Amino acid sequence: MSKLTITKLNKTYPNGVKALDDVSIEIGKGMFGLLGPNGAGKSTLMRTLATLQEPDSGTATLDDVDILNQPVELRKILGYLPQEFSVYPKITASQLLDHLAVLKGISNRKERKQLVDYLLQKVNLYDKRKKSVKGFSGGMKQRVGIAQALIGNPRLIIVDEPTAGLDPGERNRFHNLLAEVGEEVIVILSTHIVDDVRELCTKMAIMNFGKIVYNGTPSEALDALNGQVWRKSIERAEKETYKSNYNVISDKMVGGKPQIHVISENKPDEGFVQVAPNLEDVFFTRIQSSNH
Repeated sequence: MSKLTITKLNKTYPNGVKALDDVSIEIGKGMFGLLGPNGAGKSTLMRTLATLQEPDSGTATLDDVDILNQPVELRKILGYLPQEFSVYPKITASQLLDHLAVLKGISNRKERKQLVDYLLQKVNLYDKRKKSVKGFSGGMKQRVGIAQALIGNPRLIIVDEPTAGLDPGERNRFHNLLAEVGEEVIVILSTHIVDDVRELCTKMAIMNFGKIVYNGTPSEALDALNGQVWRKSIERAEKETYKSNYNVISDKMVGGKPQIHVISENKPDEGFVQVAPNLEDVFFTRIQSSNH
């Protein structure tokens, strides 16, 4: 059983921003969701685990590999799909994956061709293998990204903000692919999109201002809010009044009117309906309490 152990990671940037604040977490195999608003420190953590930057202090190990002191060893068992997976110009999908396989040390040409064909079939791009990647849609580029992350039997796969900018069909295909991959290895999905985590992950953490503010399962987080989430549709002009009188965790437009979610032990006032908490409520509640 693979296990990733992160202990007391700290990182402060020269501008004084504390991107990692005593981050400790243990991650086993399967899909792990790392949720947080932009600027929470997620990418810093992902880049640290991918050996692209060093923390000021702390340790991280994947089984017997010391990530910070054995970066070359880690890279052999790492698949990484960064936020901006920029693709080489005027090169076909087959050529791109072949090139990356060479970089990952697969020197036998026949073995490489078999691997590349297998991966292109797995991500459903085999029939497009001779097409230039530059002309691919966003979803197809992401699938090439996953294919390259699977080269060399990785034990840890890191996917940073994968579904931003994908249309719903592409997003579903991407999710199915990730779920299939995630059965055998550790997959960390770093995102600010709550639905990505809700649909895919059995374990999750929420990060804000460089700190882990929740670590557990989505269902435990939801249970903790049971019976405390209330919903009401209000007029736009009333929004500020409600925000100053109640613990409003979110407001969004529904059918042209603001709909607010309030956390309260008892019914806040007339017109409020108790609703089952969703992961978005968990997210906003945890983020809000760590903002103070």
